Amino acid sequence: MKNAQLAGHLAGAGAYAIFGLNIIICKDIALADVISPIALFTLRAAGASTLFWLLSLLLPKEKMPLSDILKTGLASFLGLFVPQLTFLSAIRITTSIDTALFTSLTPIWTMFVAAIFLREPISWKKVSGVALSFTGAIILIFNSVHEGGASTTSPLGLALLLLNTLSFALYLGIFRPLISRYSVVTFMKWSFLWSLAISIPLSVKDLLHTDFAAISPQIGAEIGFLIVFATCIAYFLIPFAQKRIRPTIVSLYSYLQPLIACAVSVMIGMDVFTWQKAVSTLCVFAGVWLVNKSRAAAR
Repeated sequence: MKNAQLAGHLAGAGAYAIFGLNIIICKDIALADVISPIALFTLRAAGASTLFWLLSLLLPKEKMPLSDILKTGLASFLGLFVPQLTFLSAIRITTSIDTALFTSLTPIWTMFVAAIFLREPISWKKVSGVALSFTGAIILIFNSVHEGGASTTSPLGLALLLLNTLSFALYLGIFRPLISRYSVVTFMKWSFLWSLAISIPLSVKDLLHTDFAAISPQIGAEIGFLIVFATCIAYFLIPFAQKRIRPTIVSLYSYLQPLIACAVSVMIGMDVFTWQKAVSTLCVFAGVWLVNKSRAAAR
């Protein structure tokens, strides 16, 4: 049991570490303005769908009844299509600091969604842990250099970011029982097939009008990272973690995103490490530890 939980923690941390790099890379792709958000999402869905279906051929066959396939379609819509598309769209019309602030709301929404749909109790220890990690993330956000976003945030950008966080919180909080019934590969192959089916009718025009020859080698490599790491690997790790630890704990690892972005900025000389950043890092991990120790997380 402890080994399974450790694997879940490592998977959650790994996924959100990748997402932290993904924020920086998505900003770069958005600024290049060579491919639309829906076209980029379709490429991600196509790449991940192909990979997971090929992997499933190498593993024991696992049949999913039609009712669960339909539920997986809803999970795909809430956990893949809406979050990815809204983020790729919002990052073009929001400032870096507003993007970071709004994405920090996901664990708070997830705690309430898990309480409603999974009857996961909201204990004082859990509330304190979420609040502590949230405080750490906010300290870090306001004490870091923010570049690469829009000069101002539009109301549409805020609405997209809010939809992004709510949708992914619903995915984390509702579908744990469904995910627990199947292997991660089986669940993800159907999830990405649904996402591909949803996105193709919306992206055909953009894909046909995308000048792929104009995409620079650097942007091409970043799109490759997006498909392989931020889609295939990260979205494999999320349900892997969901099967082993509670939704609120999985979502708390989202606070690794500003930590990773800050660490990269420090390494490339865009930012400096300060005592405020050290305190914020301690707050984030102390909050995760506190939620993990709550009675609700132990069930």
